[in-house]
Amino acid sequence: MNYLGIARALKAGALAIAIGFVASSAPAQQPAAKGPPPSPAQIQLARDIIDASGAARAFDPIVPSIMQQTYAQLVQQNPDLQKSLLEVAQALGPEFQKRQPEVVDIMVQTYASHFTEAELKDLVTFYRSATGKKLVTELPLVLEESFGKAREWGAKIQEQVTARIREEMGKRGNKI
Repeated sequence: MNYLGIARALKAGALAIAIGFVASSAPAQQPAAKGPPPSPAQIQLARDIIDASGAARAFDPIVPSIMQQTYAQLVQQNPDLQKSLLEVAQALGPEFQKRQPEVVDIMVQTYASHFTEAELKDLVTFYRSATGKKLVTELPLVLEESFGKAREWGAKIQEQVTARIREEMGKRGNKI
């Protein structure tokens, strides 16, 4: 399985989450529980899914990103302390990197609370199948290609929107 590829393809999403963690000062609101807490079997199956799918790797950049964002923010506020802040941030990095498994636990609880035991078994079976393994391998490439083509499409649409707005504004006697 290409865990590095998955992490790279989903890095943008993970970085957005990390930035959200740094930028958010309000406590996160949890959705109301939908039923009984997940069973131990659901928890283990959810862990198996995360392992087989490589999903946790997508969140590997979170702690380094949070450290970088915090460092940048503090340097902006205290430019004279740049070197010391960098040294402290680098020294504290491993302390916070050790907390990375917490995000896996969050994912496990989330999967286990959204899927029944039977559905979780189906997902484990799928991710361990040849097609599931291929999905894990190919998904980063598919996402990267899709995002690239979507960016190209978006740029074309933006050009067309700009042209049409200029055209319509011209009809109203305004040149843009």
